[in-house]
Amino acid sequence: MTGAVTRFPFRFDPVFRPALALLGVRPGTAWVAVTDRELLIRYGPWRLRTDRDNVTGVEVSGPYRWWRAIGPHVSLADRGVSFGSSTAAGVCLRFRVPVRAIAPAGWPRHPAATVTVADPPALARLFAPPDLP
Repeated sequence: MTGAVTRFPFRFDPVFRPALALLGVRPGTAWVAVTDRELLIRYGPWRLRTDRDNVTGVEVSGPYRWWRAIGPHVSLADRGVSFGSSTAAGVCLRFRVPVRAIAPAGWPRHPAATVTVADPPALARLFAPPDLP
């Protein structure tokens, strides 16, 4: 990563922490980092890295049903990836060019990623378009 890093920890619902820990997803291994050039998501053994300019849209969403939010998921509808540790809220980041995240071979590529960070509005603000004069 280059430049100043803004890091967002994942929010962990206590009831799901033991199961996520078995997957290697713990507070020390789950975070989103944003620099002036890159977006990096780490979720236990899974990673997603892309240029910051590849993020074309952002939306805060939630709450979620636990079976749709907890753990790593790929949407059958649009191939978007979700990295979830809480049912409270998250941020969906949409990409211009789909990215690798779940499978080691890089397929499928994902047009969006949802992450359940502790402060979804703060992450979303980093990608909001600048105000016009």
